[in-house]
Amino acid sequence: MRLERYKARIPAKVYALLERRGFATLRPAQAKAIDKGLFDDKNLLVCTPTASGKTLVGELAALNAVLHDRGKAVYVVPLRALAAEKHKQFTQDYPGLKIALTSGDVDSDDSWLARYDIIITTSEKMDSLLRHRAPWLSSVKTLVIDEIHLLNDPGRGPTLEVLITLLRQLLPKLQAIGLSATIGNPEELADWLGAELVLDAWRPVRLDKGVHLDGKIEFG
Repeated sequence: MRLERYKARIPAKVYALLERRGFATLRPAQAKAIDKGLFDDKNLLVCTPTASGKTLVGELAALNAVLHDRGKAVYVVPLRALAAEKHKQFTQDYPGLKIALTSGDVDSDDSWLARYDIIITTSEKMDSLLRHRAPWLSSVKTLVIDEIHLLNDPGRGPTLEVLITLLRQLLPKLQAIGLSATIGNPEELADWLGAELVLDAWRPVRLDKGVHLDGKIEFG
């Protein structure tokens, strides 16, 4: 899908960043997310294969929060290593924005984060910030939850569920964006999240299934 077809529906500053990064087309999941209300502050649950473009949907929501709605965005990932990777990527891709990484000390409200636009963190750290009533939380416009299927994880799931619930209570106008490639019950989860469901099977490399036996592969 040509990016220019969506120019009227994408805030000008966000569109300019996409052009600067060299985007000329949108992948199916990205186009569907816009159609479902990505830039209209709708909650979205994006369930599409790996490498299908889910991350950019989360980035666009974060950019919209900062550049159009003049708020903050919080990007939650499951692991500290992944948080560091996302921070490095975002800093490289969006040098004009103030992007922070916080995933360590769980005994602080990290008041210094008030100076930043996009905050990348883990669910455990975000839970701590909520419990410490970080004053800058009232400025959060968008919450992006990467690997949201971990709600079913017995270790991380309860913490993730609590922080999503509390943030939605604390911030009635919060836009929540859930991203995952492996949700077994997407309709049910979208209903709980109050979200529009974005489903798509497109992937950049075709996936074929087969059986390997005696040095041969037979595809079904």
